[in-house]
This record gives sequence, C-alpha cells and structure tokens, in this order.
Amino acid sequence: RLLIAGMGDALSTFFEARACARSGAPNCRGGTTTQAALAVAELCWRNLRADGTAALTAMDEQRITPAFERIVETNTLLSGLGFESAGLAAAHAIHNGLTVAPGTHSFFHGEKVAFGTLAQLALEQSPEPEFREVLTFCSSIGLPVTLAEIGLGEMDDSLLRQIAERSVITGESIHHEPFPVSAEAVIQAIRDADAAGRAWRSGSAGQR
Repeated sequence: RLLIAGMGDALSTFFEARACARSGAPNCRGGTTTQAALAVAELCWRNLRADGTAALTAMDEQRITPAFERIVETNTLLSGLGFESAGLAAAHAIHNGLTVAPGTHSFFHGEKVAFGTLAQLALEQSPEPEFREVLTFCSSIGLPVTLAEIGLGEMDDSLLRQIAERSVITGESIHHEPFPVSAEAVIQAIRDADAAGRAWRSGSAGQR
C-alpha cells in the first residue's frame, strides 16, 4: 500500500508542474520552472505508466527487478526533484482540503493526492483521453478514483464546501493554476472527478 501511495503522490508531479509552467508560478524554492524540471516531472508520469503494474508484481513476488527499481526512483528522487523544481498546483491543495474531513484520516497522503490529481484535471477541463488515461492508471494499480475510496462515501454539501474552502485559502498552491480558482469551481471539480470515477467503477466510460 505504501508503494502504491508513493505512485499516487508521484502521479501529480507532471500535472502540477505543467500547471506551474503555464502560469509562471514559483516553484517550491521560490524560483521558476525550468525545462529540466519539466522533463523530470514528465519522466515521472512516463515511468508510472510503463512500470507501475510490473513493479507491484515484482513486490508481490519479493523480487528486485528493473521495473521495481525505476518506480522506487520515480516515487522518491524524480517526484521529489520534480515538485521542488517545478512547483505544486491544485492536486496537493485539494489533498490539503480533504484533510479537514475526518473520514480521510486513515488514508495515505498519496492516496488522497491521486484523487486530487483527478480533481485537478477536472478543474482544468483536460481532454477526455488524458483524463481517462489517468483514471485507467489509478485503477490499474489500486489507487482511489472516487470519494468513497478515500472515506467520503457519505458527504453532505457542508463538508464538501469546507474541503473546497480549505483548498483555496490564500497562499495555497491551487492558485498556481493558470486561471483564477474559486471554492465553487473546486466543489464542481471534486463532484466531476467522483462522478467519473464512479462511472468507471460501474463499467461505463468514466467521462466527466
């Protein structure tokens, strides 16, 4: 579960880096995104797609394989360099918002970030093929794709608003997106991501 959660955290790296590059937002060291940082962030996503499931198989079989080693490198080195050098955006801000809900407290950081990534893509109105690719990846390795899968199967509008308002506080990384973001927009993005995940789980297309 820790390896999978690490992949959930690494999953956000490219999409948040891309948002920061588009907006010109500062990275986590107060600098600006470089081409090298974007390349590292993109490599995270490429490695996850290429090696994620094979790494889990190797782990289950207690074998150290090239795929397993690449995912360990991705979860730690590449993700770390990528987010510090390129910056964070909506996925981690939505994670921070989710932490106000007690139901999420038993879930790992990377599990909530994975759902936050789906919500970020919904917020950005990313192309359907890209959204489905991320949804497919999450499903393939056991990352959550619905609110119920992060402990929020029963959530009223009041709690959802609390989550959204925490996500958009002054100074939060969601404001690194290349457009203004409101609590209302986050509420809709979370609902859209959850609806797509539920549709995916039920066997339909999982479109927003």
